[in-house]
Amino acid sequence: MVRVIVTGAGGRMGGRVLALAKEADDFQIVGATERSGHSAIGRDAGEVAGLGSVGVKVTDNLANIITGATVVVDFTAPEASISHLQAASEAGVAIVVGTTGLTKDQLEEARRLATKMACVISPNMSVGVNVLFKTLKEVARTLGDDYDVEIVEAHHRFKKDAPSGTALRMAQVVAEALGWDLEDVGIYGRKGIVGERPKTQIGVHTVRAGDIVGEHTVVFAGMGERIEIVHRAHSRDNFARGALRAARFVAQAPKGLYDMADVLGLR
Repeated sequence: MVRVIVTGAGGRMGGRVLALAKEADDFQIVGATERSGHSAIGRDAGEVAGLGSVGVKVTDNLANIITGATVVVDFTAPEASISHLQAASEAGVAIVVGTTGLTKDQLEEARRLATKMACVISPNMSVGVNVLFKTLKEVARTLGDDYDVEIVEAHHRFKKDAPSGTALRMAQVVAEALGWDLEDVGIYGRKGIVGERPKTQIGVHTVRAGDIVGEHTVVFAGMGERIEIVHRAHSRDNFARGALRAARFVAQAPKGLYDMADVLGLR
């Protein structure tokens, strides 16, 4: 039995993780957290998520409830995720982090903390998206630099970071396949007289509107043809299922930092 704590229990993703964990035969919800001052604090986590009572009250301190847990599943904000990683590292409890917008320094801190526990971090927990990462690598490598690459991502109006972590990872995968450094070739939106598009460039563009769950389109455009690879998420359950799959993996994995490619055996 995987004894799971869900952080961000009052959020959209936290609620879906709680719902699917409650339905699963191999998970037991043993804790839930939210940021200090959140209206969910002190309430039953299941009632907050609209599931009925699960017998676990939401708290604002992960360190106080982490003992005895198998895995923490975290969909919060970058600063909160680092705090949760620190608590998990100190307790030696595995953790799955689906938070986006982590900086390079924060990812390095996560790598350091993962020497004391097993940790999965991924900008997108969707099984389909992570299979797509592998596909993009092969497509980019095969087409080479004769094809221009543009990435367009769309999400709901409430998403705080841009571009999405998934779009950035897609751009990174393509850049690496082509032998480029994304820091040198990435461009994020265009405006004004920008001149002719250089050959070594990857465009990344952001849409924020309504309640779009998540859409990513990667365009490989050559002279005379265009290839578009599209992923559309229909609901957040897609990400929650992937997170629980990662939780099952990390509950049995040796200490260290992993991503969804490890979870899915895509290495």
